[in-house]
Amino acid sequence: MKAKAACLKAWFAGAFCVVSSLPLAAGAATPAKDEYPNRPLRFIVPFPAGGSTDIIARIIGQRLTESMGRPVVIDNRPGAAGLLGAEIVAKAPPDGYTIIINSASFTTSVVIQPKISFDPIKDFTPITNLADTPLLMTVNANLPVKTMQDLIALARAKPGSLNYGSAGVGGLIQFAVEMLNRMAKIETVHVPFKGGTPAVAALMGEQIQMLMMPMLDVMPQTKAGRLRSLAVSSAKRSPFLPDIPTIAESGVPGFAVSQWWGLFAPGGLPQPITLRLNQEVGKILQSQMMRDRLAADGAEPLRSTPEAMAKRVRDEIETWGRIAREAGIKPE
Repeated sequence: MKAKAACLKAWFAGAFCVVSSLPLAAGAATPAKDEYPNRPLRFIVPFPAGGSTDIIARIIGQRLTESMGRPVVIDNRPGAAGLLGAEIVAKAPPDGYTIIINSASFTTSVVIQPKISFDPIKDFTPITNLADTPLLMTVNANLPVKTMQDLIALARAKPGSLNYGSAGVGGLIQFAVEMLNRMAKIETVHVPFKGGTPAVAALMGEQIQMLMMPMLDVMPQTKAGRLRSLAVSSAKRSPFLPDIPTIAESGVPGFAVSQWWGLFAPGGLPQPITLRLNQEVGKILQSQMMRDRLAADGAEPLRSTPEAMAKRVRDEIETWGRIAREAGIKPE
């Protein structure tokens, strides 16, 4: 029994071993359970190839292939704002061979869809946070504001006169600004676009006055003087823009929103497999190569415990559900 317990412990740690059975012929042995992994892993990417989620998935998949000795197959399943891929994973066996790399848009999408075929909390096992990046509040350079405090003052003086853009209805950008509206006690008007690029173009063309976007989408125009960046949405300043204050520093204490990416498996994944994946991915996130690649997107690696990732998802679903009800956000 001691040998069997030791073998099972080794198997959970990812090693292969065998343990002798009771009355078998001398030298005979029975194999322990198959070690994990013993076949290719499938990474579901719920967005098209080439985007930030897809890039992160491919980097991590390549490194996991090397460290775990089994191929990681990338399977792009875009559709329904990422919910199509999530449904595939929610209904897959919890054996560690089907995994999804999701983003913060998951927690906004699930709160505005009237019907989804899975439970966004119970049907997933969080493994780890992967990376975070703030949104950047940006205005047209001709708008008479220099700071976030100026923008809030203008919005309060002229309720409903400032339009903000987004990359589409129900995304993180809309939810972030609607949270700002409530916390700062201002009223701005949402103008959705079909993607971030046309939203940035509309800001430069003065069709809208403000835009909260990932920093890489607006930094070239900011450096060229056509747009003005006022504040970052995260709880702390970005190391890539250390001179730009946070929105919380700028008169809206407690405001904190970030774009994140995280790793999830189907609900009920055995803890040993969860911890194995958490540890393997954690090593990848600590590598200089991963840090450099994420920095190119203005993001920082951020490993977490499975419990911390689970709490983040629960908290955001609760927060965005309240914002959706108060702002009347509904899917297109």
